[in-house]
Amino acid sequence: MNKINPLLEAFQQTNFPVGGHGKRNIQVLIDALQDVDGQTDGDTYGNGKLIEDFQEEMAAFLGKESAVFFPSGTMAQQIALRIWCDHKGIKKVAYHPLSHLEIHEEDGLKELHHIQPILLGEKDRLIRLEDVLHIKEDIACLLLELPQREIGGQLPDYEELVQISAYCRSHGIKLHLDGARLYEILPYYQKSAREICELFDSVYISFYKGIGGIAGALLAGDETFTKQSKVWKRRHGGDLISLYPYILSASHYFKQRLNKMGQYYEEAIELAALYNQVPGVATTPSKPVTNMFHVHINRPKEQMESLLVNLYEATGVGLTHYLKEINETSCCYEVSIGDRYANVPKEELRKAFAWMESHLIENGV
Repeated sequence: MNKINPLLEAFQQTNFPVGGHGKRNIQVLIDALQDVDGQTDGDTYGNGKLIEDFQEEMAAFLGKESAVFFPSGTMAQQIALRIWCDHKGIKKVAYHPLSHLEIHEEDGLKELHHIQPILLGEKDRLIRLEDVLHIKEDIACLLLELPQREIGGQLPDYEELVQISAYCRSHGIKLHLDGARLYEILPYYQKSAREICELFDSVYISFYKGIGGIAGALLAGDETFTKQSKVWKRRHGGDLISLYPYILSASHYFKQRLNKMGQYYEEAIELAALYNQVPGVATTPSKPVTNMFHVHINRPKEQMESLLVNLYEATGVGLTHYLKEINETSCCYEVSIGDRYANVPKEELRKAFAWMESHLIENGV
């Protein structure tokens, strides 16, 4: 039997967990079912009113001709890049060194599609226009992730995005958006999803991250692109006999949480400010540009785990369920704000940070 991590166990017992929307259990589907009755027909192998209406709705939201629902973003993005490589006859694409395709997919793009990734820029910063201008190899597609999750959800200036898009179009390079967290960037840019997606030839979005659905993803682009994506979806085994549980939860939580993204963004700024007042603690970015950021602590991982367990027991406030070791003297974790933050009493939150500060100082941090 797997032993439960003490930090995770303590976090699960807190009265006021800070991040996310809540537990991912069967209630997610039960809540989504309130939008339909028992006579609603499901989809069958990618066809049917339920899936087709949702695809049309999301295509309109993104400002694209059409869209296709996928069971996973990993499948959707590999297919998008394969289509663009076949389109240009070049098996090379460029993306950030910490792209999901590079670090979380077991080289699926290389092994399944024989596509060579060109890692653009440095691990600790965003891809810049200068990086794009100095690409030395012919590529079929450039993938940009907005926000760049592995470096704290950072975003480039919107004008730089416009310049990158213009350069790609003038040089015959397809531009693909890894928009797993597209909704979360809208408050910062003060742009609609349509305006942002106009800069890209194809777009991927997720329905389980900030939205909080069960699972599922969407690819959007022109009719030719999405028609080809359906063929590859079948080849990848993505045409399950029915996807309606994913579609129902995606639709339900999209409607429920899309208009809350501005709230989550402002709450992330508020929370990051509390972290940055604590000696030895800093957030990346220092002022969040979405509802997410990373917390860096000048403290060994094991010692910080013990301190957080005591903090949770003393205050009832849960800050994180895990820590990632950076080196022998520091650790970090990710924060993503959702529905739960609004339920945390501000006074209790301030007490938790005061407790953290006093105990870090007491122990020489």
